[in-house]
Amino acid sequence: MSMPSPHMIMRRTMVSQKTSAKGSGKISGDTIRRIFRFAKRHRAKLTAFIIVSVLVSVIGVITPVLAGDVINAITGGGPISVIVWIALAMAGLALLDAGFGLVNRYLSSRVGEGLIFDLRTAVYDHVQTMPIAFFNRTRTGALVSRLNSDVIGAQRAFSNTLSGVVSNFVSLLLTVGVMVTISWQVTVLSILLLPIFLIPARLMGGRLAALQYEAADHNASMSTRMTERFSAGGATLVKLFGKPQHESEEFADRAGRVRDIGVKTAMLQTTFVTALTLVSALALALVYGLGGVQAVLGNLNAGDVVTLAMLLTRLYTPLTMLANARMDIMSAIVSFERVFEVLDLEPLITESENPEPVPAGPVDVKYRNVRFTYPSASEVSLASLEDVATLDRRAGTEVLHGIDLHIAPGQTVALVGSSGAGKSTIASLLPRLYDTTEGQVLIGGVDVRDISFASLKQTVGMVTQDGHLFHESIRDNLLLAKPEATDAELYDAIHRARLDDVIDALPDGLDTVIGERGYRLSGGERQRLTIARLLLAAPPVVVLDEATSALDSTNEAAVQQALSEAMSGRTALVIAHRLSTVRGADEILVIENGRVVERGSHLALLGMHGRYAELYETQFATQE
Repeated sequence: MSMPSPHMIMRRTMVSQKTSAKGSGKISGDTIRRIFRFAKRHRAKLTAFIIVSVLVSVIGVITPVLAGDVINAITGGGPISVIVWIALAMAGLALLDAGFGLVNRYLSSRVGEGLIFDLRTAVYDHVQTMPIAFFNRTRTGALVSRLNSDVIGAQRAFSNTLSGVVSNFVSLLLTVGVMVTISWQVTVLSILLLPIFLIPARLMGGRLAALQYEAADHNASMSTRMTERFSAGGATLVKLFGKPQHESEEFADRAGRVRDIGVKTAMLQTTFVTALTLVSALALALVYGLGGVQAVLGNLNAGDVVTLAMLLTRLYTPLTMLANARMDIMSAIVSFERVFEVLDLEPLITESENPEPVPAGPVDVKYRNVRFTYPSASEVSLASLEDVATLDRRAGTEVLHGIDLHIAPGQTVALVGSSGAGKSTIASLLPRLYDTTEGQVLIGGVDVRDISFASLKQTVGMVTQDGHLFHESIRDNLLLAKPEATDAELYDAIHRARLDDVIDALPDGLDTVIGERGYRLSGGERQRLTIARLLLAAPPVVVLDEATSALDSTNEAAVQQALSEAMSGRTALVIAHRLSTVRGADEILVIENGRVVERGSHLALLGMHGRYAELYETQFATQE
């Protein structure tokens, strides 16, 4: 077994210092039980891993003993056969050590990577169940960190810390036991030098931990700055309003601090390694000096001195590792708790225990006395994910007040009103992006809260204001709506969204990657692609949240024609700022301050000379 380098010991000590600064040092019994529930899936491999770690430790202690026997045989004049057999035994142990090392690494990686897989999939699957309110409040980078840094930190509890505690404890017992049987005096004096070994590690570790924290903060700041500035939207903003020299100086300032910290860290590590090397050399000199005197006096033989010297190199490392073991464990526990913190968030929107499908055929939509209040931060988020000290626990104010509407099968209802009146909130309740606080939203006479998620997704399709697209190909973005769609179906949806010319002009057609948020396409092209995605899904109920807001007049006319075709025979809820959309609706609801203040057809509402007439004059009249 090879001895860990001083650099490795330094890193372990730094982790301990970081952990001691994080929490109170108390380990929750519930956390331990949950950890072992994850570990149970890998119980067989974990057991084999521990056994192999013990065997490696045993070989590491046997080898110095055999080396001492060789010296004794040489100084004793043979016989030669004994020397040969001991040498062969040492070679065999070296082969076993190498073989066990490979097996140990394989088992370690299987357990560690398996645990990473389990934790990541658990967090990923759970996060997908969270409501939109969660994503509106959470920093994406902080959430991704839980899937990366914290999951890997938790994995180390099994792949590194557990095996380290077991193997170091066994190695320590065997090493001390063998050394005591050879010379208890030398063993005691060697252990007395331990404080000289540990004190530099503690002192240097604290200083290095502080530097690493500072470097991590600056690196995180640089990463955030790069992520924001290098996105398509961020780069555009900097090009329009930013000052290149200022941007460069800000980044260089942070990079310079990281550089300076790197120099300090390198010098501290070098000082630490030098100090440890010096202490090890002094201890080795003690063994050779005291052991040599004992050998001359006849109390020890030469082989025993060599054995003691070799065992000494294996004494300090396990002692140091075990001294830091509790902090290493605490570091892993902190990572586990941060992962469990996300897993413990209760999703506000859940599937009914006995979900129903939406009735077959054309369906109607009803809102019955719907009231809605956005959930508070404490209901949907974590302070650590929002980068705040404490979450806002105040309840939100009611934003919808007794909304009633009915959309008959195949009809279209349009919502108009001032910005912030509640139109998008009303629309978001239909696909259950949120749930009502009071009242009901029904599709085909069934409350959406009683409909299965799969059936609801097949029934309701929505085009949002931003028309989000992934950094993937056009094909992948379309197949999100219907994974089993054929090329013929894809091209049909593209044709109906009036995107034929756009696709034909792209270098790879459907397989063209369109960039982050679809920035390789124009605003109108992006919106038409999201409409094509809706057309491909062909749901019986469609929600269009200002679906034509990004289109010019020419594109709007083409897309309106495609939308009219797609909505034919379907139930539609439309939020529009375009007069053409409003005119085609069977009924128009005017929303103000979360209430329906007027309803009727376009001409009927104009005749009322009320709020709709005002909106028409300020918003729609110029579109005549």
